[in-house]
Amino acid sequence: MVSQSTHFTEEIEIPDEVSGLRMTRQRQEVYRILMKQRNHPTANDVFMRVKEIIPNISLATVYNCLEALVQHNIIRQVNFDRESSRYCPNLSDHGHFHDAATGVIHDVNFKPGIQLADFLNLPPGALIDNIEITVRGKIANS
Repeated sequence: MVSQSTHFTEEIEIPDEVSGLRMTRQRQEVYRILMKQRNHPTANDVFMRVKEIIPNISLATVYNCLEALVQHNIIRQVNFDRESSRYCPNLSDHGHFHDAATGVIHDVNFKPGIQLADFLNLPPGALIDNIEITVRGKIANS
């Protein structure tokens, strides 16, 4: 599957600690890869990219880095049906559009002023902590 690619040319500065998590060199490189190319990669995609920077890194280390970043709310783990988990550094409330024709996954933001709770018939007193929305379809002429 292919994901939407956004490339950044500037270097990303990552502090030694983020959200209480000590950022080892491996975690920094995994996070930097997610921030530079925000295309919802799988763990294997991240592994292949980080291996270019840290040749002796193992796939298990990449999985451990991703899990630590998810547990500390630095990135999100996103799941699409029975596919491999993907990772998203966008922590704002947003959804995903999965283009069935190309496999590209796009971040989709909510229009300003729209309250999702106004469109849902939630149980009385329900408070939304997290939103996970995936819209599937095709982009015309893709």
